[in-house]
Amino acid sequence: MPKTPDYFKGKTIVITGAGSGIGLATAKIFGREGANVLCADVNEQAANQAARAVDEAGGTGAAVFADVTQRADIKKMIGAAIEKFGQVHFLFNSAGSAIRRAKFLEIDDELWDKTYDLNVKGTFYGMQEVIPHMLEKGFGVIVNVASTAAKGGGPAKSPHYASSKGAVNTLTMGAAREFADQGIRILSVSPAIVDTAFQDINEEGMFDAAVANVPSKRAGRADEIGELVQFLCSDACEFMVADTVMVTGGGGYR
Repeated sequence: MPKTPDYFKGKTIVITGAGSGIGLATAKIFGREGANVLCADVNEQAANQAARAVDEAGGTGAAVFADVTQRADIKKMIGAAIEKFGQVHFLFNSAGSAIRRAKFLEIDDELWDKTYDLNVKGTFYGMQEVIPHMLEKGFGVIVNVASTAAKGGGPAKSPHYASSKGAVNTLTMGAAREFADQGIRILSVSPAIVDTAFQDINEEGMFDAAVANVPSKRAGRADEIGELVQFLCSDACEFMVADTVMVTGGGGYR
């Protein structure tokens, strides 16, 4: 939680992938705190539903279609947030996926390119489009979604995804250190297994096997990641810059 009461009230966050999973959970949490939340998703209906959920939680929601693999969509997304709310204080780059599970020799060009377009370009575009605005205002926090897979490499399951999340970590660190003295904080979160629709691409038994390797003996919940994102954006941890926060239930390194 923030140090300052009502810290998020009236402030604006843009969330990609807000239509489901961690993005949706985070949108609701910021709504609970009275924030303005621009819910962006490639599924426009889901984005609209997320915006309504923000309103119901106590915030002010708005929705926009955005394919994060297209820079033009991201430019429009940031522009829409500024036009409606005046300023973007926070950006949460939540959109991402492994697309499909694959062993190393099964990864073709199409899967590799789609994975990097979504996870890396999607994050890169969001950061590049919002940072000039944040520099102008002298304030901003960006939180990206990495993964513990970047440490383990995703052997026999999704090395393409693990590689892309390693790139997200590196991109986060590089940008964070460049702008750290200009009022902007950039961080990432690295969850292990989280029980969301992301897991729908798993082969039979894969989810249970992953949970069995977690010392806590359960998967994480989307709202647990959302609460962490809210904390990272708050004034309670202003010295946190460039780091990735591991959320693993005690494991996540295999």
